[in-house]
Amino acid sequence: MAAAKSTPAKQQQQQGGGLGAILPFIVIPILFVLAFIVYKFVFGAAHHFIDGDNTKDPLPGDYMGTIYKGGFVVPFLLTLFFTVIVFVIERFITLGQARGSGNVDSFVKSVRSLIDRGDLNAALGACDKQKGAVANVVRAGLTKYAEMETETSIGKDEKVLAIQKEVEEATTLELPMLERNLNILATIASVATLLGLFGTVLGMIRSFAALATAGSPDSSALATGISEALINTALGIGTSALAIVFYNFFTSRIDSLTYRIDEAGYSLTQTFAAKHPK
Repeated sequence: MAAAKSTPAKQQQQQGGGLGAILPFIVIPILFVLAFIVYKFVFGAAHHFIDGDNTKDPLPGDYMGTIYKGGFVVPFLLTLFFTVIVFVIERFITLGQARGSGNVDSFVKSVRSLIDRGDLNAALGACDKQKGAVANVVRAGLTKYAEMETETSIGKDEKVLAIQKEVEEATTLELPMLERNLNILATIASVATLLGLFGTVLGMIRSFAALATAGSPDSSALATGISEALINTALGIGTSALAIVFYNFFTSRIDSLTYRIDEAGYSLTQTFAAKHPK
């Protein structure tokens, strides 16, 4: 028996799933190495510190030196920040491709109009021109639509359900590609703040411990130590805020695409039911 042909959505899922699944495991270690290099050789450069010695206090007003003094937690926070930037760019590219080459609303309206006129070939041509996740799902539904028009062994209700099921299956295959790596942004949104607070607590412990062994209170040294400790909180909160904003933005974009897919699928089934009363 010959193998069943895959729909465009299935083909895309089979071809694109492997790289996307391992992408974070490749990118995040590389970003950690980059973050450590930036921490050690950019923020820790000698000209940011008194007497050109990064074991001493940073120069007044030199924030790069202050960040370096945040301690070993800083490279991890920088890794999270770089990860957010990389996957935000990746999501913009992926969702842009998922939308296709033209306006999604115009595409859906055009397909609905072509289906109403019974011009399935033109509707399939519009899908090939549009491309993207929405077009893939609509094309799968149109292919099943054309198949059901020549099917005589089942009734109308079964045909409508077959079209609906095809659209749902194609949508299910497309959704993982749309939502991929969003869990990373969601995780960073929570972890970055906690990691920043962890670094701050460690810095405060070091500052007060140094103050306790100094013999006499040194308000200047204490203020410097606290500012260095709070750098971790600032980095963590900033990274977390960035991750939350873009996570919600991408979720909204995905919901919009899913709505367009549902709209096109509903039009297919309703048009078929209206044109085939029996």
